[in-house]
Amino acid sequence: MRIVAVVAAVVLPASLAWGHGMDDRAPDARELADLQAKAAAASPNEQPYIYAELVHSMTEIATAQYQAGDLEHASASLKAAQSYAGKIQMSLLRDAKKLKNAEILIRHTAFRLKELMTGASLDDRPTLEATIQQLNQVQSDMITQIFRH
Repeated sequence: MRIVAVVAAVVLPASLAWGHGMDDRAPDARELADLQAKAAAASPNEQPYIYAELVHSMTEIATAQYQAGDLEHASASLKAAQSYAGKIQMSLLRDAKKLKNAEILIRHTAFRLKELMTGASLDDRPTLEATIQQLNQVQSDMITQIFRH
């Protein structure tokens, strides 16, 4: 029985993440540009989810940059993620599609940043902590919006 519980605890979150488009890989430049264009062209009620995808993508890019030792670009990528998170907050004032999926993606992204912070230097921690704090606030705002309707 314990084996089943352990397998469910590992496989279920992974399958939920995969089902919501979270593959924990950094997108290439073309994929990122396509996603940015999609966000710009999207209707206001579709933007929160697309911005959540951009936050996730920028976090994965920052993770790859940190692992490669490119701290300057990693910090810039996290600042871009913060900018997209701010756009999510602004767009929550109106009804949005896929808001629960966006909330799940933001929660997953915050978790990934917490993992990254365990190995980060003291100089890099303030940017990581600020991004995590902002994502936690965005997630809280999303949950409030979900239960409001």
